[in-house]
Amino acid sequence: MFLGVVLVLLAISRRGDSQTTVPQYFQTTPELFAGPTATGRAPFLAEINPDFVGPDGSFVPNAPLQTAEPIAGNTQNENFAHYFGQLSPYFVGPGFGVKEYPLPAGADIVQVHMLHRHASRYASVNSSSEKLGRGLVQAVKDGAKFSGKLSFLNTFTYGLGVEVLVPIGQQEYSHILSLQRSKDETSNIGCREFDSGVLHYYDYGHLYDPSSKIIVRTTTQDRMLKSAEYWLAGFFGLEWPKNATLELQIELTQFNNSLGGNLACNNSNLAVALGGTNASVVWENQYLTDAVKRFNALSQGFTWNISDAYYAQSLCAYETVAFGYSSFCDLFTIAEWKGYEYTYDLLIAGNYMFQSPTGRAVGIGWVDEFLARLEHRFPDTTGTQANRTLDSNSITFPLDQSLYFDFSHISTMTSVLTALGLKRFAPLLPTSGPPANQQLVCSYVAPNAGRFDFEIISTPHPVSASRSNSTSVYLTGGPTKYIHLLINQRTLSLGESLPACGKRDDGWCELQTFLKTQRDDVASAQFDYACNGKYPAVPYGTLNDGVPQRT
Repeated sequence: MFLGVVLVLLAISRRGDSQTTVPQYFQTTPELFAGPTATGRAPFLAEINPDFVGPDGSFVPNAPLQTAEPIAGNTQNENFAHYFGQLSPYFVGPGFGVKEYPLPAGADIVQVHMLHRHASRYASVNSSSEKLGRGLVQAVKDGAKFSGKLSFLNTFTYGLGVEVLVPIGQQEYSHILSLQRSKDETSNIGCREFDSGVLHYYDYGHLYDPSSKIIVRTTTQDRMLKSAEYWLAGFFGLEWPKNATLELQIELTQFNNSLGGNLACNNSNLAVALGGTNASVVWENQYLTDAVKRFNALSQGFTWNISDAYYAQSLCAYETVAFGYSSFCDLFTIAEWKGYEYTYDLLIAGNYMFQSPTGRAVGIGWVDEFLARLEHRFPDTTGTQANRTLDSNSITFPLDQSLYFDFSHISTMTSVLTALGLKRFAPLLPTSGPPANQQLVCSYVAPNAGRFDFEIISTPHPVSASRSNSTSVYLTGGPTKYIHLLINQRTLSLGESLPACGKRDDGWCELQTFLKTQRDDVASAQFDYACNGKYPAVPYGTLNDGVPQRT
């Protein structure tokens, strides 16, 4: 475990003509440790938009993305952007098999703990998508020629930035674009960071005490800081600094950070914990074979392979959110887009969740903090990557807020689900293709701008577990508190994974029962051994509990 320290720099923050001296962890401008921040070229969708029509022949305007292009095999009018896996713009999925119930009369939500992913962004610096894009440009310069559907590559230019939010990630519009993903599922493509803040204000604004100023946590990475700022502008308005103080955890290796938990977990970034990446490659070599044949038939002077086809799909995803439209998208069938989604399902299962030896360890720092907040105490950061300096101070780790808002990454968020022992997502995903009744779907769990909302609910009496058949919601007994988990606005049953919570129609769990189920979380994560121990690379499919096997 790294030293639990943070650079307590006295940084000069300039706003207008005034100067203030603040600790590093409260400084938002100028940015420190922001990471790569190159912005791509500006979109010009009004000029390049092909103006597609819908199945009924009517014009489909961009809103603001154009995802109406005809995709081969898309007989159900599905939105192929919902198959971008972890690159998917936010949408509400079909749920997790739990009916949504209103609060019974007399019940109150008394506290909310939110863990929110950053919104849509450019690809990482030196990504394989960038290498393919620049490689295609160079191939044309060297004499390559493309025909048919690939003709656009003869004049293609690469214009993506790196790592920072794209406009859709900052978006302010609240239009809901409902498109069928299956016969019985509709979902939206709205609500990114700003809209998510607005949504959360409508849902939970009553819990904010106007006389208080809450601590909201994110990291120093540019897209993380900007995600939090856009979100806060949605929740509080443009003068949000009067209502909240942003606390920034340094996002660099060697710094303890519960919101970027992989950076303080060495093995999570090494080959020993990349079984999901390996599994994804196996699947890519199955579902993209036909695409490679099609592309090579239309190419002279450039030979496509499986990896090229895969990163062409990634270019579609990145260009769509950056420019509003991408010519790479309709090169693939709807079955190939579903295959692309499944690569990310395999990746997060094997790299971040129950099939990973560091699956619990990467998320355990935040889980330890979450449990401490529930119990109104400082966390014991021993055995986690939580920052001891920040977590032992009531200024930087307050214990009296009714609203806790944290911003994080997909690796940490999915590992949080693992550290909590939510084994609905534990069944092994085969590398041969999606299984029937698949539980772990990346775009349902952690799309861009995805969020987990843990509601603490106080009731005057125990609530019946049989909400749908009970003539009386309340049972005999005194006041009771429950915890209710919403993943992207849909309830996840806690009792399904934690038997002590019992089988409940509403998916809730009594708060004290939930806390008892989590008492051994830190020990179960085996943080030091999982993150720093010496063990061989773990083949995908050999683990099912998110911790390494001891030899």
